[in-house]
Amino acid sequence: MINNKISHNLFRNLILILSILILADVNAQKKWSLEECVTYAIENNISVRQANNALLSNDQDIIAAKGNFLPFLGINGSQRMNLGNVQVFDGEFVDRTFHSSNFGLNISQTIFNGFRNTNVYRQSLINKAANLEEFKRIKDNVSLTVVNSYLNVLLNKENLIIAEAQYDFSIEQLQLVKELVEAGVQPQANVFDAEASLANDSQQLTVAENSYTLAILSLSQVLQVPFNSFDIQIIDLDPPTQQLMYNDISSILDYAFKNRSEIKVAEKNIEAAELGKEISKSGFYPSVSLSYGLNTGANFSNLTNDNSFFQQINDNRGHSFALNLNIPVFSRFQNQTALAKAKIQVENSNLALEQAKVDLESNIQLAFNDAKAALKSYISSNKSVIARQLSFDNAKERYSIGALNSLDLEQNRTQLVNSQASLIQAKYDFIFKSKVLDFYLGKPLNL
Repeated sequence: MINNKISHNLFRNLILILSILILADVNAQKKWSLEECVTYAIENNISVRQANNALLSNDQDIIAAKGNFLPFLGINGSQRMNLGNVQVFDGEFVDRTFHSSNFGLNISQTIFNGFRNTNVYRQSLINKAANLEEFKRIKDNVSLTVVNSYLNVLLNKENLIIAEAQYDFSIEQLQLVKELVEAGVQPQANVFDAEASLANDSQQLTVAENSYTLAILSLSQVLQVPFNSFDIQIIDLDPPTQQLMYNDISSILDYAFKNRSEIKVAEKNIEAAELGKEISKSGFYPSVSLSYGLNTGANFSNLTNDNSFFQQINDNRGHSFALNLNIPVFSRFQNQTALAKAKIQVENSNLALEQAKVDLESNIQLAFNDAKAALKSYISSNKSVIARQLSFDNAKERYSIGALNSLDLEQNRTQLVNSQASLIQAKYDFIFKSKVLDFYLGKPLNL
């Protein structure tokens, strides 16, 4: 019975351990898609989280601004004790202990303060709207950074595939040369050349592997996730169409000026600055407030027989009402300087909008020209690869019949490899530059 129980427990523990190992292996083999990378980055990026906290702070500003319309309610109380001699009659002093308790309830309500409360509330709403647009801008920039890093991984993956293919080709070529040398068709020196080519391709393969690893590392750092066991889904991207999706830049600029967060933030800042000017003007207006107070107290002394504490509290109750009018006459230049600075802020906000438009147009113009240049580079690189491939295929045939030496063959192969690398670089460069244009048009950043 005991042995069966022990065996059962061991079997159950073994199953549990195997389940944990399988689960860990599944997690280790997880490959992140582009959508998962973008979503994770937006949810965990420090800048995005800080921008979200700014929105939460704006919510508190709105609550505080609403509170300015409500009456103020306060309760106060004090307890005082006096010790010492007091003169009862001329020349006659006695030692007296005197206790005084006072309590009050005060309510005050602002009736008019130059529309300050209204403008502060409106300004708090505009500030939140501006920070919401800033929040969107930061998320867009994070998404674009992730897409760029993801494309960089795909770029280095294709370079790695080419390096592996060239390494395999060199191995096959070395074996072929050895067979030709043994057959007496080629000299022994060709073996040395083939071995040198293999060594060079081995080095290039190591470089390509390291570049791919660094690209994965860079993406993991952008996502702020552990590099160990991090990997992505490799996407086979179709070759770009040999035309630019956008014929001119005007449509992109029109959309961007109306919809980009940079412009909306600058416009909201102008509205907030205008309200800041109105808030400063409120200092020149008279303010009116209404207040009510309920007060009571109790006094005790060792020289008198006073009523009880609660009896005095009840007997000493009093009410006060006040209508307060405050007319500013001289504020020691505080109101004047506040209004002057508010006007300067309005001017700076308008200049910031102009600068935002200039920067946005410059960035879009640069992105558009970069995309056109990248397309031309891709078309040229594609033609170059086709020509180099034909040249290399012809060189292999000539080499196999002894009409071409190994140095010329290697030169042809190097030119082919370089053209293939240039094509891959041009391909991903054009894809990213196209995505930048999509970015300014508000399109989803997917592949």
